[in-house]
Amino acid sequence: MKKILFILAVMFSALVNAQTLSENEKAGILLMREEEKMARDVYQTLNEKWDQMPFVHISESEINHMAQMKLLIDKYNLKDPVEMNGDKRGVYENQLLKKLYDELTLSGNSSLEAAFRAGAKVEEVDIRDLKEAMARANNEEIKSTYTYLVRASENHLRAFVRNLKRLGVDYTPVVMGKAEFDAIISSDQGKGMGRGKGQCCEKPSLN
Repeated sequence: MKKILFILAVMFSALVNAQTLSENEKAGILLMREEEKMARDVYQTLNEKWDQMPFVHISESEINHMAQMKLLIDKYNLKDPVEMNGDKRGVYENQLLKKLYDELTLSGNSSLEAAFRAGAKVEEVDIRDLKEAMARANNEEIKSTYTYLVRASENHLRAFVRNLKRLGVDYTPVVMGKAEFDAIISSDQGKGMGRGKGQCCEKPSLN
């Protein structure tokens, strides 16, 4: 009897957690789970071609970001799109992410400059989508996670811009406005991160 009551309590808790989120919040979590995966997939694919440490370090960071979103999926009893597809590289429930993966891995295969440009675009898209998801969320725990991921993506963007600069290329944003881009690039947040490891910011705690 105690075991049955425990199982019922767990099921009820999961149902309550899921119901406390709006549809926008649920959709945001699922999108960002796959979007962080898409970033990881792009960087792992491009690193196989170019063998560059920024892709190694930042793909490792994206794995951590995927894990942060998985914590939210588990806590709020959502169906994980990554697990549904066996976490196969380049496979997504969201077909816009599939299209972006195909586009960026193809363009990034042509040259190292194009590969770093692809990385910068990934981070621009990530920052845009995280901020949009944050604007539609009321749950402070979710917003805290998004804030952490935005700061990390800004750090990644700076890393790719620095590596393009070393190739003699001045990167122009293709997704965000120039004022927002300039503010990110000039921010002190990225100082001391010359290798582009993407390690910044204290991880949010999910209770």
